[in-house]
Amino acid sequence: MTETPYEAEVKEFTWGWWMIVLVGLLSVAAGVVILFKPSDSLATLAVIAGIFLLADGLLEMIASLSRSTPNRGMTALFGVLTAVIGVLLIRHPIGGVAAVALLIGIWLIAVGVIRIATAFEEYEHRGWHAFAGALELIAGIVIVATPSIGFATLAILVGVGFILNGIGMTALGWGMRGLRREASRPV
Repeated sequence: MTETPYEAEVKEFTWGWWMIVLVGLLSVAAGVVILFKPSDSLATLAVIAGIFLLADGLLEMIASLSRSTPNRGMTALFGVLTAVIGVLLIRHPIGGVAAVALLIGIWLIAVGVIRIATAFEEYEHRGWHAFAGALELIAGIVIVATPSIGFATLAILVGVGFILNGIGMTALGWGMRGLRREASRPV
């Protein structure tokens, strides 16, 4: 039985569903750790956030290489920005609350804007994309506007942001898995 062009395109687009689920689960785990251990050192928060951002940035850059990725240039640019911020957070974790807050705030603003823009392109789950993007955008603006924000407040905002991002990525990955399985079923 030969594969139709539609099936081939769906398989190419959804081949990395498991990576998206994995990054989503890691994001939720990082968010939970940050929320339940806010008294831990700033270095721990910076390294956890840095590892996640580096992994997320690398996946964005890999996704930008796929022909089926919409806005490949924007995806690559976002991936590079995310990876650079991740490396900076890992490399210089003791930069102070203000520096970490500023980097994470900038990242949250970028993610929020991109997620809101994506909501206008996607028909499915448009409301969830817009809602999550608005929350990330607002959290990023709050953090950037007040970089001297307290560690506990920063931990709550970042933890919630990571959890929401993780839930969204996990749902996207599972949706891609379902689409892949449906395209593989014989008619």
